[in-house]
Amino acid sequence: MKTTPTPAFMLEPILDPNSDAGTSRDAIGLGQRAQEGLLNTRHGTILTLEDISVSFDGFKALNNLNLYISVGELRCIIGPNGAGKTTLMDVITGKTRPSHGKAWFGETLDLTQMSEVQIAQSGIGRKFQKPTVFEALSVFENLELAQKTDKSVWASLRARLTGEQRDRIHEVLETIRLTSSMHRPAGLLSHGQKQFLEIGMLLVQDPQLLLLDEPVAGMTDAETEFTAELFKSLAGKHSLMVVEHDMGFVGSIADHVTVLHQGSVLAEGSLDDVQANERVIEVYLGR
Repeated sequence: MKTTPTPAFMLEPILDPNSDAGTSRDAIGLGQRAQEGLLNTRHGTILTLEDISVSFDGFKALNNLNLYISVGELRCIIGPNGAGKTTLMDVITGKTRPSHGKAWFGETLDLTQMSEVQIAQSGIGRKFQKPTVFEALSVFENLELAQKTDKSVWASLRARLTGEQRDRIHEVLETIRLTSSMHRPAGLLSHGQKQFLEIGMLLVQDPQLLLLDEPVAGMTDAETEFTAELFKSLAGKHSLMVVEHDMGFVGSIADHVTVLHQGSVLAEGSLDDVQANERVIEVYLGR
């Protein structure tokens, strides 16, 4: 039976991140516990994956993959089905543990030693292809519930929005263009609007890295165009990693593209560069 992924905002508060002692990274402070609420990105890289491998019953879903994403970058990940895109996201969010390699969030947080809960609460938000919103609740209530607050039963019963929290929700509503629908049940929204709402539910938590899986699948042309505008406006304030098959959409947002094939990075660069790459043409673009 297929299960619905648990939204990141429903996870419990972060536990103490594990440290990585005794490695060469210690020389520059890597592997040490970050200050609470702060992410150490002094070298300008928010995500570092080195020699990551994942095997399922002998099949290598990821094969010595290396990937580096800069602070504020909007990176697009493309590749044929089975290239390892979903497994890559699973590794970053802790759903899948690599059999080999290192994964660092900022300079100090070893993702391979953290739980899904810890990773979500440390500042990584993931949006799945299918929207996971609370359809019986209003748009505003979905955003209210998603805020980075104590989710215990007692705290939830006593919770009252502060002025700052209410202002943040209204700011996000404007960003995702759902202000006029704030009191509407989420179940009555269009598919595209549900996608925007789920993005908003991540934004109210102020994540530093957003992972977005095929965000424009099933959208109208107008919704796709708005999504491109939205992502470009978020870049810089957040780092974004977008997995997408729609090459027109990729071309409208990406400064840097990574092509995966058989679990490894096949090519990286501008969209023009990767589209001109003979190996990319052979295995993915098909021309």
